[in-house]
Amino acid sequence: MASECEVSRRAFVAGVSAFVFGAWTDPPAVTKRVEKLYKIAGCRQPNDLQFVAERGEGVPAPRVRGAGAPGVSNALWVLDQVDPNKAFEVRPEDGSIIQELQTESIHGSGITYGNGALWISSTKMADPKMPPRTLKVDPKSGKTLKSWVTPGSGLYGKITPKSTPSGAHGLKWVDGKYWMAVPASGKLFLMEPETGEIVRSIPAPGVRTHGLAWDNGFLWCVESDGRVIYKLDPSNGRALERIQLTREDPEPHGLDIHDGVLWYCDAASGWICRLV
Repeated sequence: MASECEVSRRAFVAGVSAFVFGAWTDPPAVTKRVEKLYKIAGCRQPNDLQFVAERGEGVPAPRVRGAGAPGVSNALWVLDQVDPNKAFEVRPEDGSIIQELQTESIHGSGITYGNGALWISSTKMADPKMPPRTLKVDPKSGKTLKSWVTPGSGLYGKITPKSTPSGAHGLKWVDGKYWMAVPASGKLFLMEPETGEIVRSIPAPGVRTHGLAWDNGFLWCVESDGRVIYKLDPSNGRALERIQLTREDPEPHGLDIHDGVLWYCDAASGWICRLV
């Protein structure tokens, strides 16, 4: 049986090969300015975010076609990476807290909403030797309703004897399923939420893929190491456009889109930002 390092190395090489020789072409750049909005009180390391429409008592309804419909009150879920992870439901206008939810996720890096639940990628586990899992979470209590081993988890990047398997980063609900970025695999997966089965996958645009956003049939994906956000064709992973951030900008981690405007969060600095 191959070691974890060997498996991870093979997955990394396969992902890079797909990136270079498969669907990848150098896409045109789109110029955007980063607007720092606010930091959320108590949310020290915001690692992903998801817009929803409030439906009484703060219980959200999914917004897969884009938030901001006339007459609809919107909220924003933000996942804190500080362990054990809390999820904050906030008002997008000013970051004021609607609800603070304690979850069972560890080192969480992705959050989305659908089928009446939050879906959170627990990038690590309380027992670091266990494979990372994706959690279906009650949006009122924070309790885990179901969980599945995240496909493609493993070691990636600079691997040391102390390295532990890493799971999924960004999640995004789209038409009854969710997309998931798993850096160790070099892929983005489209998943059946209630079974944890893979529908299909596309090559990831780079190594440290993170937040995702669904934009009228296209998929935006963060590549944090390069501070780039790519617009992808979800049928094959081909890059159509890119937004290049600078070293002076907050680093892009989580991602979503609201009224046609991309929003992102930075777990390092705590900033919630948008691209205008």
